[in-house]
Amino acid sequence: MSSPSTVEQLASVLFALAVIHTFCVKRFAHWAHASPPGSIRQNALHFLAETEVVFGLWATALFLGIATVSKSVQDAVAYIGGLNFTEPKFVFLVMVVAATRPVVKLAEAFISLAARALPLGESVSFYVSALFLGPLLGSFITEPAAVTLLAMVLKRRYFDRGISTRLAYATLGLLFVNVSVGGTLTHFAAPPVLMVAAKWNWDTPFMLTHFGWRAIASCGLSTLLMTLVFRKELMQIPVDRDTGAHVPAWLTSTHVVFLALVVAFAHYPDVCLGIFVLFLGVVTATMQYQDPLKLREGLLVGFFLSGLVTLGSLQAYWLKPLIQSLSGGAMFYGATGLTALTDNAALTYLGSLVEGISDDLKYALVAGAVTGGGLTVIANAPNPAGVGILQGAKVFNNEGISPIGLLLGALMPTGVAVAFFWLVG
Repeated sequence: MSSPSTVEQLASVLFALAVIHTFCVKRFAHWAHASPPGSIRQNALHFLAETEVVFGLWATALFLGIATVSKSVQDAVAYIGGLNFTEPKFVFLVMVVAATRPVVKLAEAFISLAARALPLGESVSFYVSALFLGPLLGSFITEPAAVTLLAMVLKRRYFDRGISTRLAYATLGLLFVNVSVGGTLTHFAAPPVLMVAAKWNWDTPFMLTHFGWRAIASCGLSTLLMTLVFRKELMQIPVDRDTGAHVPAWLTSTHVVFLALVVAFAHYPDVCLGIFVLFLGVVTATMQYQDPLKLREGLLVGFFLSGLVTLGSLQAYWLKPLIQSLSGGAMFYGATGLTALTDNAALTYLGSLVEGISDDLKYALVAGAVTGGGLTVIANAPNPAGVGILQGAKVFNNEGISPIGLLLGALMPTGVAVAFFWLVG
Protein backbone atom coordinates (compact mmCIF):
# COMPACT_ATOMS: atom_id res chain seq x y z
CA MET A 1 0.00 0.00 0.00
CA SER A 2 1.43 3.38 -1.03
CA SER A 3 1.78 6.10 1.56
CA PRO A 4 -1.35 8.25 1.81
CA SER A 5 -1.12 11.85 0.72
CA THR A 6 -1.59 14.73 3.14
CA VAL A 7 -5.08 15.32 1.75
CA GLU A 8 -6.02 11.64 2.21
CA GLN A 9 -4.80 11.71 5.80
CA LEU A 10 -6.75 14.90 6.42
CA ALA A 11 -9.87 13.32 4.88
CA SER A 12 -9.52 10.27 7.15
CA VAL A 13 -9.21 12.43 10.26
CA LEU A 14 -12.25 14.50 9.26
CA PHE A 15 -14.19 11.34 8.35
CA ALA A 16 -13.47 9.92 11.83
CA LEU A 17 -14.59 13.19 13.43
CA ALA A 18 -17.79 13.10 11.37
CA VAL A 19 -18.54 9.56 12.57
CA ILE A 20 -17.92 10.62 16.18
CA HIS A 21 -20.16 13.66 15.60
CA THR A 22 -23.05 11.42 14.48
CA PHE A 23 -22.87 9.65 17.84
CA CYS A 24 -22.98 12.99 19.68
CA VAL A 25 -26.00 14.64 18.04
CA LYS A 26 -28.36 13.72 20.89
CA ARG A 27 -25.95 15.31 23.38
CA PHE A 28 -25.84 18.51 21.30
CA ALA A 29 -29.66 18.54 21.27
CA HIS A 30 -29.71 18.17 25.06
CA TRP A 31 -27.29 21.09 25.46
CA ALA A 32 -29.38 23.16 23.06
CA HIS A 33 -32.52 22.70 25.17
CA ALA A 34 -30.56 23.76 28.26
CA SER A 35 -29.36 26.99 26.58
CA PRO A 36 -31.12 30.38 26.77
CA PRO A 37 -34.01 30.38 24.28
CA GLY A 38 -33.19 32.21 21.05
CA SER A 39 -29.51 32.64 21.93
CA ILE A 40 -26.67 32.13 19.46
CA ARG A 41 -25.49 29.23 21.62
CA GLN A 42 -28.87 27.49 21.39
CA ASN A 43 -29.13 27.95 17.61
CA ALA A 44 -25.56 26.77 17.04
CA LEU A 45 -26.13 23.67 19.14
CA HIS A 46 -29.40 22.93 17.35
CA PHE A 47 -27.49 23.15 14.07
CA LEU A 48 -24.84 20.71 15.33
CA ALA A 49 -27.61 18.39 16.55
CA GLU A 50 -29.05 17.97 13.04
CA THR A 51 -27.89 14.53 11.93
CA GLU A 52 -28.21 15.47 8.27
CA VAL A 53 -25.71 18.35 8.46
CA VAL A 54 -22.91 16.30 10.02
CA PHE A 55 -21.08 15.02 6.97
CA GLY A 56 -21.77 18.15 4.96
CA LEU A 57 -20.24 20.23 7.75
CA TRP A 58 -17.05 18.14 7.90
CA ALA A 59 -16.93 17.98 4.09
CA THR A 60 -16.82 21.78 4.14
CA ALA A 61 -13.82 21.52 6.46
CA LEU A 62 -12.19 19.16 3.94
CA PHE A 63 -12.78 21.66 1.11
CA LEU A 64 -11.07 24.36 3.14
CA GLY A 65 -8.31 21.92 4.10
CA ILE A 66 -7.58 21.00 0.47
CA ALA A 67 -7.44 24.68 -0.44
CA THR A 68 -5.03 25.30 2.45
CA VAL A 69 -2.76 22.32 1.76
CA SER A 70 -2.57 22.97 -1.98
CA LYS A 71 -2.60 26.76 -1.49
CA SER A 72 -5.21 26.91 -4.24
CA VAL A 73 -8.97 27.17 -4.00
CA GLN A 74 -9.06 25.91 -7.59
CA ASP A 75 -7.69 22.52 -6.50
CA ALA A 76 -10.46 22.19 -3.93
CA VAL A 77 -13.03 23.15 -6.56
CA ALA A 78 -11.52 20.62 -8.99
CA TYR A 79 -11.78 17.85 -6.39
CA ILE A 80 -15.47 18.57 -5.76
CA GLY A 81 -16.08 18.87 -9.50
CA GLY A 82 -14.59 15.44 -10.09
CA LEU A 83 -16.96 13.64 -7.72
CA ASN A 84 -20.20 11.92 -8.68
CA PHE A 85 -23.17 13.34 -6.77
CA THR A 86 -25.83 11.49 -8.76
CA GLU A 87 -27.02 9.46 -5.77
CA PRO A 88 -27.55 12.46 -3.42
CA LYS A 89 -29.47 14.26 -6.18
CA PHE A 90 -31.62 11.22 -6.83
CA VAL A 91 -32.37 10.65 -3.13
CA PHE A 92 -33.48 14.28 -2.76
CA LEU A 93 -35.82 14.06 -5.76
CA VAL A 94 -37.31 10.66 -5.00
CA MET A 95 -37.78 11.55 -1.33
CA VAL A 96 -39.81 14.68 -2.19
CA VAL A 97 -41.97 12.86 -4.75
CA ALA A 98 -42.52 9.78 -2.55
CA ALA A 99 -43.51 11.88 0.49
CA THR A 100 -46.50 13.51 -1.21
CA ARG A 101 -50.00 12.82 0.07
CA PRO A 102 -51.21 10.86 -3.02
CA VAL A 103 -48.25 8.46 -2.94
CA VAL A 104 -48.29 8.01 0.85
CA LYS A 105 -52.06 7.35 0.87
CA LEU A 106 -51.63 4.77 -1.91
CA ALA A 107 -48.84 2.99 -0.01
CA GLU A 108 -50.89 3.03 3.19
CA ALA A 109 -53.89 1.59 1.36
CA PHE A 110 -51.72 -1.22 -0.02
CA ILE A 111 -50.34 -2.06 3.43
CA SER A 112 -53.83 -1.89 5.00
CA LEU A 113 -55.18 -4.26 2.36
CA ALA A 114 -52.47 -6.80 3.19
CA ALA A 115 -53.02 -6.27 6.93
CA ARG A 116 -56.69 -7.25 6.66
CA ALA A 117 -55.62 -10.78 5.72
CA LEU A 118 -53.86 -11.25 9.07
CA PRO A 119 -55.83 -12.59 12.06
CA LEU A 120 -54.45 -9.96 14.42
CA GLY A 121 -55.57 -6.63 15.84
CA GLU A 122 -55.44 -3.79 13.33
CA SER A 123 -52.44 -2.03 14.88
CA VAL A 124 -50.49 -5.29 15.06
CA SER A 125 -51.49 -6.39 11.55
CA PHE A 126 -50.55 -3.05 10.03
CA TYR A 127 -47.21 -3.10 11.85
CA VAL A 128 -46.37 -6.55 10.45
CA SER A 129 -47.47 -5.66 6.92
CA ALA A 130 -45.62 -2.34 6.87
CA LEU A 131 -42.31 -3.69 8.13
CA PHE A 132 -42.39 -6.88 6.07
CA LEU A 133 -43.92 -5.89 2.73
CA GLY A 134 -42.79 -2.23 2.72
CA PRO A 135 -39.03 -2.95 2.64
CA LEU A 136 -39.50 -5.58 -0.08
CA LEU A 137 -41.33 -2.94 -2.12
CA GLY A 138 -38.01 -1.09 -2.12
CA SER A 139 -36.70 -3.64 -4.63
CA PHE A 140 -38.99 -2.07 -7.21
CA ILE A 141 -39.44 1.61 -6.29
CA THR A 142 -35.87 1.88 -4.84
CA GLU A 143 -34.89 1.85 -1.19
CA PRO A 144 -34.94 5.67 -0.66
CA ALA A 145 -38.54 5.84 -1.87
CA ALA A 146 -39.56 2.87 0.28
CA VAL A 147 -38.00 4.21 3.48
CA THR A 148 -39.57 7.63 2.87
CA LEU A 149 -43.05 6.16 2.47
CA LEU A 150 -42.69 3.87 5.46
CA ALA A 151 -41.26 6.59 7.70
CA MET A 152 -44.20 8.87 6.88
CA VAL A 153 -46.77 6.17 7.64
CA LEU A 154 -45.05 4.77 10.74
CA LYS A 155 -44.56 8.26 12.20
CA ARG A 156 -48.26 9.03 12.18
CA ARG A 157 -49.50 5.57 13.21
CA TYR A 158 -46.89 4.69 15.85
CA PHE A 159 -44.07 7.16 16.60
CA ASP A 160 -46.51 10.02 17.32
CA ARG A 161 -48.96 7.82 19.26
CA GLY A 162 -47.24 7.61 22.65
CA ILE A 163 -45.25 4.41 22.13
CA SER A 164 -42.31 3.60 24.40
CA THR A 165 -38.78 4.63 23.49
CA ARG A 166 -37.80 0.97 23.51
CA LEU A 167 -40.39 0.12 20.85
CA ALA A 168 -39.45 3.21 18.85
CA TYR A 169 -35.77 2.27 18.56
CA ALA A 170 -36.56 -1.39 17.95
CA THR A 171 -38.89 -0.38 15.12
CA LEU A 172 -36.34 2.06 13.69
CA GLY A 173 -33.63 -0.60 13.69
CA LEU A 174 -35.99 -3.15 12.14
CA LEU A 175 -37.02 -0.67 9.45
CA PHE A 176 -33.45 0.16 8.42
CA VAL A 177 -32.22 -3.44 8.42
CA ASN A 178 -35.25 -4.70 6.50
CA VAL A 179 -34.94 -1.91 3.92
CA SER A 180 -31.24 -2.66 3.48
CA VAL A 181 -31.78 -6.37 2.79
CA GLY A 182 -35.25 -5.97 1.25
CA GLY A 183 -33.89 -4.06 -1.74
CA THR A 184 -31.91 -7.06 -2.97
CA LEU A 185 -34.67 -8.80 -4.93
CA THR A 186 -33.61 -6.83 -8.02
CA HIS A 187 -30.30 -5.50 -9.33
CA PHE A 188 -31.25 -1.81 -9.54
CA ALA A 189 -32.81 -0.75 -6.22
CA ALA A 190 -30.20 -1.25 -3.48
CA PRO A 191 -27.23 1.16 -3.75
CA PRO A 192 -24.59 -1.44 -2.75
CA VAL A 193 -25.91 -3.85 -5.39
CA LEU A 194 -26.19 -1.15 -8.03
CA MET A 195 -22.48 -0.36 -7.61
CA VAL A 196 -21.41 -3.85 -8.72
CA ALA A 197 -24.29 -5.26 -10.79
CA ALA A 198 -23.11 -4.09 -14.21
CA LYS A 199 -19.43 -4.99 -13.72
CA TRP A 200 -20.15 -8.43 -12.25
CA ASN A 201 -23.10 -9.18 -14.61
CA TRP A 202 -25.62 -9.57 -11.79
CA ASP A 203 -29.19 -9.34 -13.12
CA THR A 204 -32.55 -9.70 -11.38
CA PRO A 205 -32.79 -13.52 -11.81
CA PHE A 206 -29.33 -13.79 -10.20
CA MET A 207 -30.39 -11.53 -7.32
CA LEU A 208 -33.58 -13.49 -6.71
CA THR A 209 -31.69 -16.78 -6.67
CA HIS A 210 -28.79 -15.72 -4.46
CA PHE A 211 -30.24 -12.87 -2.35
CA GLY A 212 -33.99 -12.57 -2.84
CA TRP A 213 -35.26 -15.58 -0.89
CA ARG A 214 -32.86 -14.79 1.94
CA ALA A 215 -34.13 -11.20 2.05
CA ILE A 216 -37.78 -12.33 2.21
CA ALA A 217 -37.03 -14.85 4.95
CA SER A 218 -34.93 -12.36 6.94
CA CYS A 219 -37.53 -9.58 6.76
CA GLY A 220 -40.31 -12.01 7.66
CA LEU A 221 -38.62 -13.61 10.66
CA SER A 222 -37.25 -10.32 12.05
CA THR A 223 -40.68 -8.69 11.82
CA LEU A 224 -42.34 -11.70 13.42
CA LEU A 225 -39.89 -11.77 16.33
CA MET A 226 -40.18 -8.02 16.92
CA THR A 227 -43.97 -8.25 16.85
CA LEU A 228 -43.96 -11.08 19.37
CA VAL A 229 -41.71 -9.10 21.74
CA PHE A 230 -43.87 -5.95 21.57
CA ARG A 231 -47.27 -7.53 20.82
CA LYS A 232 -48.87 -6.37 24.06
CA GLU A 233 -47.84 -2.74 23.54
CA LEU A 234 -48.76 -2.79 19.85
CA MET A 235 -52.27 -4.03 20.68
CA GLN A 236 -52.81 -1.05 22.98
CA ILE A 237 -51.96 1.57 20.34
CA PRO A 238 -55.14 3.34 19.15
CA VAL A 239 -55.97 2.80 15.51
CA ASP A 240 -55.20 5.94 13.51
CA ARG A 241 -56.61 5.95 10.01
CA ASP A 242 -55.80 8.76 7.62
CA THR A 243 -58.86 11.03 7.50
CA GLY A 244 -57.34 13.55 5.10
CA ALA A 245 -59.15 14.79 2.03
CA HIS A 246 -59.88 12.25 -0.70
CA VAL A 247 -57.30 12.21 -3.48
CA PRO A 248 -58.67 11.67 -7.01
CA ALA A 249 -57.48 8.48 -8.71
CA TRP A 250 -56.14 10.44 -11.69
CA LEU A 251 -53.90 12.53 -9.42
CA THR A 252 -52.60 9.44 -7.61
CA SER A 253 -51.85 7.86 -10.98
CA THR A 254 -50.05 11.01 -12.08
CA HIS A 255 -47.86 10.98 -8.99
CA VAL A 256 -47.06 7.30 -9.49
CA VAL A 257 -45.97 8.09 -13.05
CA PHE A 258 -43.70 10.89 -11.78
CA LEU A 259 -42.22 8.52 -9.18
CA ALA A 260 -41.63 5.86 -11.84
CA LEU A 261 -39.96 8.41 -14.15
CA VAL A 262 -37.62 9.62 -11.40
CA VAL A 263 -36.64 6.02 -10.65
CA ALA A 264 -36.22 5.16 -14.34
CA PHE A 265 -33.93 8.15 -14.98
CA ALA A 266 -32.11 7.97 -11.64
CA HIS A 267 -28.71 8.03 -13.35
CA TYR A 268 -29.54 11.03 -15.51
CA PRO A 269 -29.83 13.90 -13.00
CA ASP A 270 -30.47 16.54 -15.68
CA VAL A 271 -33.45 14.58 -17.01
CA CYS A 272 -34.66 14.00 -13.44
CA LEU A 273 -34.49 17.73 -12.76
CA GLY A 274 -36.75 18.43 -15.74
CA ILE A 275 -39.22 15.81 -14.52
CA PHE A 276 -39.10 17.34 -11.05
CA VAL A 277 -39.92 20.82 -12.36
CA LEU A 278 -42.98 19.41 -14.16
CA PHE A 279 -43.91 17.61 -10.92
CA LEU A 280 -43.73 20.90 -8.99
CA GLY A 281 -46.11 22.42 -11.52
CA VAL A 282 -48.65 19.65 -10.99
CA VAL A 283 -48.37 19.97 -7.22
CA THR A 284 -48.91 23.73 -7.41
CA ALA A 285 -52.02 23.27 -9.56
CA THR A 286 -53.53 20.67 -7.18
CA MET A 287 -52.74 22.23 -3.80
CA GLN A 288 -56.11 21.24 -2.29
CA TYR A 289 -55.04 17.60 -2.47
CA GLN A 290 -51.46 18.13 -1.33
CA ASP A 291 -49.52 18.43 1.91
CA PRO A 292 -46.48 20.72 2.17
CA LEU A 293 -43.61 19.19 0.20
CA LYS A 294 -40.71 17.71 2.21
CA LEU A 295 -38.20 20.04 0.53
CA ARG A 296 -36.27 20.89 3.69
CA GLU A 297 -35.98 17.25 4.72
CA GLY A 298 -34.97 16.21 1.21
CA LEU A 299 -32.34 18.94 0.91
CA LEU A 300 -30.82 18.05 4.29
CA VAL A 301 -30.62 14.37 3.35
CA GLY A 302 -29.03 15.28 0.02
CA PHE A 303 -26.53 17.47 1.88
CA PHE A 304 -25.71 14.59 4.23
CA LEU A 305 -25.09 12.15 1.39
CA SER A 306 -23.06 14.72 -0.57
CA GLY A 307 -20.83 15.16 2.45
CA LEU A 308 -20.49 11.38 2.74
CA VAL A 309 -19.41 11.18 -0.92
CA THR A 310 -16.94 14.05 -0.46
CA LEU A 311 -15.25 12.52 2.59
CA GLY A 312 -15.67 8.86 1.64
CA SER A 313 -14.08 9.15 -1.78
CA LEU A 314 -10.66 9.68 -0.18
CA GLN A 315 -10.83 6.57 2.03
CA ALA A 316 -9.92 4.12 -0.75
CA TYR A 317 -6.23 4.07 0.23
CA TRP A 318 -7.00 2.03 3.37
CA LEU A 319 -10.37 0.44 2.55
CA LYS A 320 -9.35 -1.20 -0.73
CA PRO A 321 -6.25 -3.00 0.67
CA LEU A 322 -8.32 -4.09 3.65
CA ILE A 323 -10.94 -5.64 1.38
CA GLN A 324 -8.20 -7.35 -0.66
CA SER A 325 -6.79 -8.93 2.50
CA LEU A 326 -10.07 -10.56 3.59
CA SER A 327 -11.43 -13.93 2.58
CA GLY A 328 -14.54 -16.02 3.18
CA GLY A 329 -16.20 -15.39 6.50
CA ALA A 330 -13.76 -12.59 7.27
CA MET A 331 -15.02 -10.76 4.17
CA PHE A 332 -18.67 -11.15 5.19
CA TYR A 333 -18.25 -10.14 8.82
CA GLY A 334 -15.68 -7.48 7.93
CA ALA A 335 -18.08 -5.92 5.42
CA THR A 336 -20.91 -6.06 7.97
CA GLY A 337 -18.78 -4.19 10.51
CA LEU A 338 -17.24 -1.70 8.09
CA THR A 339 -20.68 -0.85 6.72
CA ALA A 340 -21.56 0.66 10.11
CA LEU A 341 -18.70 3.14 9.68
CA THR A 342 -18.99 3.93 5.98
CA ASP A 343 -21.75 3.84 3.38
CA ASN A 344 -22.24 0.27 2.13
CA ALA A 345 -22.40 1.42 -1.50
CA ALA A 346 -18.92 2.96 -1.17
CA LEU A 347 -17.71 -0.32 0.31
CA THR A 348 -19.00 -2.50 -2.53
CA TYR A 349 -17.77 0.01 -5.11
CA LEU A 350 -14.23 -0.30 -3.75
CA GLY A 351 -14.63 -4.07 -3.79
CA SER A 352 -15.58 -3.93 -7.46
CA LEU A 353 -12.19 -2.35 -8.19
CA VAL A 354 -10.34 -5.40 -6.85
CA GLU A 355 -9.29 -7.52 -9.85
CA GLY A 356 -9.70 -11.29 -9.83
CA ILE A 357 -12.06 -11.44 -6.85
CA SER A 358 -13.83 -14.81 -6.72
CA ASP A 359 -17.59 -15.29 -6.98
CA ASP A 360 -17.73 -16.44 -3.34
CA LEU A 361 -15.96 -13.28 -2.17
CA LYS A 362 -18.22 -11.11 -4.34
CA TYR A 363 -21.24 -12.62 -2.61
CA ALA A 364 -19.65 -12.27 0.85
CA LEU A 365 -18.85 -8.60 0.26
CA VAL A 366 -22.31 -7.58 -0.92
CA ALA A 367 -24.15 -9.82 1.55
CA GLY A 368 -22.14 -8.35 4.43
CA ALA A 369 -22.71 -4.82 3.16
CA VAL A 370 -26.50 -5.16 3.06
CA THR A 371 -26.60 -7.11 6.33
CA GLY A 372 -24.96 -4.26 8.25
CA GLY A 373 -26.98 -1.55 6.50
CA GLY A 374 -29.21 -0.76 9.47
CA LEU A 375 -26.64 -0.41 12.24
CA THR A 376 -26.02 3.34 11.87
CA VAL A 377 -27.39 6.35 10.03
CA ILE A 378 -24.47 6.32 7.59
CA ALA A 379 -24.53 2.56 6.89
CA ASN A 380 -27.03 2.77 4.01
CA ALA A 381 -27.89 5.74 1.80
CA PRO A 382 -31.69 5.62 2.48
CA ASN A 383 -31.22 5.76 6.28
CA PRO A 384 -30.81 9.56 6.50
CA ALA A 385 -34.15 9.93 4.72
CA GLY A 386 -35.86 7.91 7.45
CA VAL A 387 -34.03 9.80 10.20
CA GLY A 388 -34.94 13.13 8.62
CA ILE A 389 -38.64 12.29 8.87
CA LEU A 390 -38.74 10.38 12.16
CA GLN A 391 -36.39 12.40 14.37
CA GLY A 392 -39.11 15.01 14.93
CA ALA A 393 -41.56 12.38 16.17
CA LYS A 394 -43.24 12.83 19.54
CA VAL A 395 -41.50 9.80 21.07
CA PHE A 396 -38.03 11.40 20.70
CA ASN A 397 -39.02 14.57 22.63
CA ASN A 398 -37.40 16.94 20.12
CA GLU A 399 -33.94 15.63 21.07
CA GLY A 400 -33.35 13.69 17.87
CA ILE A 401 -32.49 10.04 17.40
CA SER A 402 -29.76 8.46 19.49
CA PRO A 403 -27.19 6.56 17.35
CA ILE A 404 -26.67 4.16 20.26
CA GLY A 405 -30.41 3.56 20.45
CA LEU A 406 -30.50 2.84 16.71
CA LEU A 407 -27.53 0.48 16.99
CA LEU A 408 -29.15 -1.49 19.83
CA GLY A 409 -32.48 -1.59 18.02
CA ALA A 410 -30.83 -2.98 14.89
CA LEU A 411 -28.90 -5.79 16.60
CA MET A 412 -31.64 -8.43 16.55
CA PRO A 413 -32.70 -8.01 12.90
CA THR A 414 -29.02 -7.77 11.91
CA GLY A 415 -28.42 -11.10 13.65
CA VAL A 416 -31.31 -12.64 11.72
CA ALA A 417 -29.88 -11.26 8.47
CA VAL A 418 -26.48 -12.76 9.34
CA ALA A 419 -28.15 -16.14 9.80
CA PHE A 420 -29.92 -16.11 6.43
CA PHE A 421 -27.25 -14.40 4.35
CA TRP A 422 -24.27 -16.36 5.68
CA LEU A 423 -25.02 -19.20 8.10
CA VAL A 424 -27.82 -20.78 6.05
CA GLY A 425 -26.48 -22.58 2.97
